[in-house]
Amino acid sequence: MRDYTPKLIIIIPCYNEEAVLPVTAPLFLSKLQQLIRENKITDSSRVLFVDDGSKDGTWDLIRGFAAQDPHFAGIRQSRNRGHQNAVLAGLMESKDNCDITISIDCDGQDDINAMDEMVDAWAAGSEIVYGVRNNRDTDSFFKRFTATRFYRLMNRMGVESVYNHADYRLVSARALQAFADFKEVNIYLRGMFPLVGFPSTCVYYRREERLAGKSHYPLKKMLGLAVDGITSLSIRPIRLITGLGLIVSLISLIGLLWILIRHFTGQTVAGWASLTAIVCFATGIQMLSLGIIGEYVGKIYLESKHRPRYIISERTEERSTEEAPAEKTADGKDE
Repeated sequence: MRDYTPKLIIIIPCYNEEAVLPVTAPLFLSKLQQLIRENKITDSSRVLFVDDGSKDGTWDLIRGFAAQDPHFAGIRQSRNRGHQNAVLAGLMESKDNCDITISIDCDGQDDINAMDEMVDAWAAGSEIVYGVRNNRDTDSFFKRFTATRFYRLMNRMGVESVYNHADYRLVSARALQAFADFKEVNIYLRGMFPLVGFPSTCVYYRREERLAGKSHYPLKKMLGLAVDGITSLSIRPIRLITGLGLIVSLISLIGLLWILIRHFTGQTVAGWASLTAIVCFATGIQMLSLGIIGEYVGKIYLESKHRPRYIISERTEERSTEEAPAEKTADGKDE
């Protein structure tokens, strides 16, 4: 058990979220203030918005929140780098200035009340606490089907991940310091944090409908995330290609022996259509194999450049909570 009150930074990645932020920002602030009142976290705790190069009024909203209440803060990436890099930027910006972080999406779908259990789990000794959905009742059949297959595929490909966990998690400063040594450019946070180790646990919650706006994570991006996760954290596809190559080679050898036997016994080898089908099949396998290998070569190419994973172009002004304006009573007088 930990016997001190931690400083918490809630990290919220945002991309073109001007429709939902006015709804969810007060909810995040209310939850932060509740945890402060219950003495679970210090008053220096913050809600940190990470603007992932939004093209709408998201950054203006974040600056407005920070000007109204010192518990809000914001950083802005120089351009859109994707959800995973936005979360990473918030984590790396916070690791030296807090005791614990909680990353959560800004759409209001993840239950913010699960933060109470996360902080309690950290106090009990866990360094990483995963927020895990306990059901998918709010998803369509297609979404449930693809999500289930997504996690099964990731596990079969050798990627260690927590089933039904997205990027809603508590991570301690100690775990973040260790995570900072992971220098790869192609990141899949859901599969990388289990590699850090340290004591961890799960908190289960119900995910609701999006409170406003529309999702920026369609099926195309989900498939891209799966490919990035597999090729960044596992070499099993390469081994599968090797195994498939051995199988095709064995079948080809058997076919060659069969053709030779038929030839020396004076029998005509018929079946040009089947031969064409086999050639097309083998060619398809070769092209698929080259594509998978090319994906890994591309990852190596990007890693070799050592480009920065994020670039912060703007920050809101840091303010002390003592600078917050006094609350007004019903008659308009300062308390």
